[in-house]
Amino acid sequence: MGRLKLIAGLARLSILLIVFSSGAQKVPFQIIEDESQIVLETGRLEAVIRKKGYVSGIAGGTFLDKKTGFRDAGHGLSIADFILEPGSDEPYRDQIDPQMIYQFNNPWHGKMAKHYIEGPQICTKAKVLEPRVIRGQDFVAVVMSHQFPWAPPGRKAGSTWTQTMVFPEGKRYYLCSQRIDSVNSSPAAFFRIDMPGHIKHKQGDTFSEVYLSYLKWTNTPNAANGEIILANAFFNDFGPDEKFNYRRDRVKSLPERIIRAYRLRDPKTGAQGPWLAGMTLDPSDVYELWCHQRGYVCMIEEFGGRPVRAGESFSAAFLVGYFDSVEQMKHVYDEHAGHSGLTVGQAGWKLTR
Repeated sequence: MGRLKLIAGLARLSILLIVFSSGAQKVPFQIIEDESQIVLETGRLEAVIRKKGYVSGIAGGTFLDKKTGFRDAGHGLSIADFILEPGSDEPYRDQIDPQMIYQFNNPWHGKMAKHYIEGPQICTKAKVLEPRVIRGQDFVAVVMSHQFPWAPPGRKAGSTWTQTMVFPEGKRYYLCSQRIDSVNSSPAAFFRIDMPGHIKHKQGDTFSEVYLSYLKWTNTPNAANGEIILANAFFNDFGPDEKFNYRRDRVKSLPERIIRAYRLRDPKTGAQGPWLAGMTLDPSDVYELWCHQRGYVCMIEEFGGRPVRAGESFSAAFLVGYFDSVEQMKHVYDEHAGHSGLTVGQAGWKLTR
C-alpha cells in the first residue's frame, strides 16, 4: 500500500511539473511597469520604454542582447522627432518661436533647406507618453501615440504620431512601425526618426565598423570599400551631406535593402560584439538617410517625402535587433521585406503593405 501511495504521489508531482512547465512556456515575458517606465524582458532581450522625460522608442543603453551581454551604444532606438517638408521657413521666421526655426547650411543639418510642418520634437519635448501594453501568446507589444501641438502660419497642429513595437518570443529583434495621421496637406511631408539609433563613442571605442546596405547608391565618390565603413571614418566631425548620405531623389533605382548596422565593441577590452541593425522593410519609404559624425555617429532617417492630403496617413515599418553576421541580417530582412505598416491585437500581429 505504501509503495502504491508513493507511485501515485510521484505521478501527481509529474503532472504538476508538466502543467507548470506548460504554463511557463505560454507566459514567456516579464513586464514591470510603473509611472515612469516599462521594463520588458523576453527570453532573448531586455528593454526599457520610458513614459516620462526622453521618450519614444527604447531608452538608450537598455536594449540587452542576452546571448552576448552587449547593449546598444547610443541615446536610444527608434526615437521619434517631427514632421517636415522641403523648403525654407525664412519668409515667416519673424512669426514663429525661435526654437521652431529650422536652421540649415550648417554641420548638423547639412545644406538642404527644410522646415517644420508640425512639432516640436517628440523625444525631447513631449515629456509624457502613455504606452499601452498588449500581451499575446508568443509576443508582447507596446503602442504609444502623440498629437503635435505646434504648426507654423498657414498650417494646423494636431497630426497624430503612432509607434507600435512588437517583441516576438525567441527573437533577438523587435518589429516597429511609425505612422503619421496628417491634418495637413503637403507636396512632400516626411517624418524624422533615429534608425536604429545614434552611436556614442570616443574614437571608435564602442564600435568597430558600420554597415550600410545602400552605400554604393550614395552620392559620395569613393565613400568606402564595399558596404562596410571602419570606425576611424568617424573620428572627425563631418556634415550629413558630406559623406554616406542617401536621398531617394538622387538615385536611378532603389536599393534592394535598407539595412543600417554597427558592430559593437567592448570599450574596456576591445572584444567584438554582435551587429546592432535597423532595417526599413520597404526601401521606397525612405526619403533621406544620414550617417555622419557630430560628436557621435548620427543615424537619422526621414521617411515619406511624397504628397499627402489632410486626413491621409503615411508610415514605415522597421526591424531592429542583434545579429551575428551581415548575411544573417540580409536573410531576416528578406523574410520581412516589402512592408510599410504593423498592426497588433491580442490575437496576433501582422506586417502590412
